[in-house]
Amino acid sequence: MTSKTPAVVLGAGMAGLLAAAALARTPDVGEVVLVERDRLPPGPHPRRGLPQGRHAHVLMSSGARAIEALLPGTTERWRAAGAHRIGLPDGYVMLLPQGWLPRGETGQFVVSCSRALLDWVVREQVLALPGVRLADETEAVALCGDAARVDGVEVRDLRDGSTRRLDAGIVVDATGRGSRAPHWLAALGLPSVDEDVVDSGLRYATRVFRAPAGAQTAFPIVNIQADPEQDRPGQTAALMPIEGGQWLVTLSGTRGGQPPADEREFVGFARAMRHPIVGDLIAGAEAIGPVSVTNSTANRRRHFERLAAWPDGFVVLGDAVAGYNPVYGHGMTVAAHGAAALAAVLDTVPVQRPGVAHKVQRRLASIAADAWSHATGTDIRFPGARGPAPSRVERAMWRYQSRLMRTALGRPRVARELVEVFTLSAPASRLIRPRIVLATLLGPGRALLRQPPFTATERAAAAL
Repeated sequence: MTSKTPAVVLGAGMAGLLAAAALARTPDVGEVVLVERDRLPPGPHPRRGLPQGRHAHVLMSSGARAIEALLPGTTERWRAAGAHRIGLPDGYVMLLPQGWLPRGETGQFVVSCSRALLDWVVREQVLALPGVRLADETEAVALCGDAARVDGVEVRDLRDGSTRRLDAGIVVDATGRGSRAPHWLAALGLPSVDEDVVDSGLRYATRVFRAPAGAQTAFPIVNIQADPEQDRPGQTAALMPIEGGQWLVTLSGTRGGQPPADEREFVGFARAMRHPIVGDLIAGAEAIGPVSVTNSTANRRRHFERLAAWPDGFVVLGDAVAGYNPVYGHGMTVAAHGAAALAAVLDTVPVQRPGVAHKVQRRLASIAADAWSHATGTDIRFPGARGPAPSRVERAMWRYQSRLMRTALGRPRVARELVEVFTLSAPASRLIRPRIVLATLLGPGRALLRQPPFTATERAAAAL
C-alpha cells in the first residue's frame, strides 16, 4: 500500500486556507501543515500580518460558490455569524463612471462583512479537517530540494528562533504580496521571474460606523466609482453593511487625491466625491474607532508560468501570483478559483507525478488574467500612474468598454452580462459576443437614472 505524501501550505490567509482545504481532500495527500507568521486570533479579529484586512472586502458569488464546493455550509456559517448576502446589482446603489446602475435581480451576489469574519469562518472549518495542522508564529526560510523538485521547506520558529525542515510532496506558497518565491526559486538555480507592476498610488482610508436603527439588518452596498476618463485622480467611496449592525466605509484616492487619515476630514472627503451620498449617509452616524490607512495597493503580477523549467512539488497561489488594487474586490475570489483549480487537477492526477505542479501553475496564471486586465486597464489611466504604456488596442478596448457600461445602464440584458463578468462568473470574452457588441453599438435604449436608486424604505431608514 502506497503511503500518503505530506503537504505544506505557507500562509494561513484566505488563499492558504483554501489551498489546505483542497489538499486535505486529495486522496494521496496525508498531513497538511499550515505555516503562518502571525499568531492567529481565536475569533473574528484583525491580525497584524493583514493590515489591509481592516478595509472593505467583498467576496464575489463565484468565489463563494467555489468555497462552498470545498467547504460545504460556509455561506450559511458566514450568515449565521452576521454576514450579509447582497444581490448584485439588486442590493447595490452604484454609481459607475457612466451613471447610476439600475437595480435588478441577476442571480449574482456578494458576501458583505468584515475580512476578519470571512477568514475566521473559513479558518475554523479548515482547521477542523482531518489531517490539517497549524504551525503559527512560524515563517518559511527556504525551499528544500533542487531545480527539478521541491521536497520540503525550511522554517523558523519565531518564538525561539530555532529552524527545522518540513518534508513535503507538495509545497504551496500562499504568502501573498510579500512572497519570497522568486528569491527561493533563484536560490535553487532557476531563472528570474518576469513581473508586471501597475501602481496608481492608491491610498485606502476606512472607518466603521454604527448604522441607524432601521438600517442595521438590511441596507444596500453604496458604491461611488472613479471615472478614469476625467483628467483627475480617481476617488472612490464604498459603504458596506457588515456584522453587528455596522457600516464599514472605505474611501480611496489615487496619486494626488488620496484620502486623509484625519478623522475630522473623513466625512468631508466622502462628500467631495462625484456624488456626496456616502458622506451624507455617515455625517450623523456614530463612528466606532479610528481611521485606518493603507498605502500598499499596487497591482503586481508574477509570471511563474513563463519559466521554461518548473520544479515538481511547488505551487504559488493567490496574491503571491497576482495581487490587485483591492478597490475591485477580486483578490479573494481569484484565490478561491485558484484553490478550486488545484483541487480539480489533483482529483485526477497523483500529486507527485512529474509536471503536475507546472500544470497547476499555468492554470493559475489563466485564472488571474481577467481580473488583472480589469484592474490594470483602469488604474493605468489615472494621473501619475506607473506602469507600461497602453497599446492602441488597449485604448480601443477602453472606448468599447465605456460605451458597453453606458449601454448596461439602460439595457438589463447587457447589465446581466456585465455582472456575470465582473463577479468572475464568466470570462471577459462574453462581452464581445455579437449580440452584446450590437447592443453596445445601439446604446442604452432608455433614459438613464438621475438619482441614487434607493427604495422609499431605505431612504426612511437612513433619514435621507
